[in-house]
Amino acid sequence: MNEWLELGAVAFAAGIVDAVMGGGGMLQVPALFALFPGLAPAALLGTNKFASSVGTAGAAFRYVRAMPPRWTTVAPVVIAAFLSSLLGAYALTRIPAEPLRKALPFLLLALLLYTAWSDAGFVHEPRYARHREAAVATSGAAAVGFYDGFFGPGAGAFYKLLFVRALGFDFLNAAAPAKLANVASNLAAVLVFALNGLLLWKLGLGMALANFIGGQVGSRIALRYGNRLIRWAFLVVVAALIVKTYRDAYPR
Repeated sequence: MNEWLELGAVAFAAGIVDAVMGGGGMLQVPALFALFPGLAPAALLGTNKFASSVGTAGAAFRYVRAMPPRWTTVAPVVIAAFLSSLLGAYALTRIPAEPLRKALPFLLLALLLYTAWSDAGFVHEPRYARHREAAVATSGAAAVGFYDGFFGPGAGAFYKLLFVRALGFDFLNAAAPAKLANVASNLAAVLVFALNGLLLWKLGLGMALANFIGGQVGSRIALRYGNRLIRWAFLVVVAALIVKTYRDAYPR
């Protein structure tokens, strides 16, 4: 019972982190492995994806109500993220992920430095007209979705970066489309895990509830305090991802 309460608290905190910026898996995944060491790793990863999908979806709908996105851009983005994540999950069974694991911390470091020394995300100045915006966003979402299905860490931050840097959105206006794309690629991964029997439904539903509540709290905080809070959260999450992915790729 204590394990369930501890995991619920972690899922709640992960929901807050995910809603503000993304990266809640950095909390949930280690907690699952620590509290349930006897369970199959793949099943724990599938359960984490399921819980995160529910919390992220709840946060996404709150952002949609507060900052309605351009649906002609979002609809193809969601479809591309879902399909490419399925392709990435399939590719994982055919292609070794180790080269990407080794390169990822350095890619994230470049991302962190690039964002820290710019004013990206403070001003909402979309760069493209409607059809061009949809094309650029869909291409980027397809790339991130494939990455999410194939490997995963930091996908939420990559979606956010796509809309902020490539399309000229501020962080608040990027929140809804980035979250919806993340939900789509997460659901594709959940589908793969579920079809292979790698999802612990009872545990996942409990975590999903806590993650959903955390997502509502986190999105409320982000909407109240705006772009400056989200930008700092982005930098903190990416810095933490650099540390985590480096340790995973280069264990001592």
